[in-house]
Amino acid sequence: MTAQDFTITFLGTGTSQGVPVIGCTCEVCRSDDPHDKRLRTSILISSESTNIVIDCGPDFRQQMLRENVDHLEAVVLTHEHNDHIIGMDDVRPFNFQKREDMPVYASDRVAKELHTRFAYVFAENPYPGAPMLKLHHISRATGFTIHDLELTPIEVQHGSIPVLGFRIGPFTYITDMKNISDQEKEKVKGSRYLVVNALHHQEHHSHLNLREALAFIREIAPERALLTHMSHRMGIHQEVNRTLPAGVELAYDGLILGMRNEE
Repeated sequence: MTAQDFTITFLGTGTSQGVPVIGCTCEVCRSDDPHDKRLRTSILISSESTNIVIDCGPDFRQQMLRENVDHLEAVVLTHEHNDHIIGMDDVRPFNFQKREDMPVYASDRVAKELHTRFAYVFAENPYPGAPMLKLHHISRATGFTIHDLELTPIEVQHGSIPVLGFRIGPFTYITDMKNISDQEKEKVKGSRYLVVNALHHQEHHSHLNLREALAFIREIAPERALLTHMSHRMGIHQEVNRTLPAGVELAYDGLILGMRNEE
């Protein structure tokens, strides 16, 4: 691939309930610091001519408006949990704008779930105004290209289900991971920038906690690592950041990373 500038915008860095959590009165949920307000996890990848989002959760519309996204070339899905796919109906303005289907990249299992949860989209005669989606099937075995961006899928385990992370040049993005095989870990090694989930401080059956995420980061040894998919139980953003090793920080909604892909 020729050198290509692109940016990563963190659309959301919270877990499935978001932060603040409805009805919660903990210090994080009551915080006035914008860094402690976390929508559901998603990122926007932008090159000179291309915008793609990884995951399309319930806050998708709000995220697109906040970042003034006026064109979107594709949606890439990590897995089928609602906090990662249930905003799919809100791609409609992009359909209307371009008068064409929205390309959606997903594994076979996730594509099947889309057919179930959005049956009206895939009906033989969908009603006028329904989202228009064109599914592209992806797997851990093969990389793929969306316009000028090349993505390498990385399979991780989220409890009992496989989830896809992605590498784009020097940047690797992994969410909802608990375990990763040595084979898939090889795809991550050499990343200059690593984003990985860290739910909170306690043990969890399907997510890395902070201790486990930091151990994974030490093994990969990127120049810069950011943590995402965090619950309110992670703690106050500024306080937790002060405890982290050099080169590691909590991501936050609206954070933008600029980089150059020279691979």
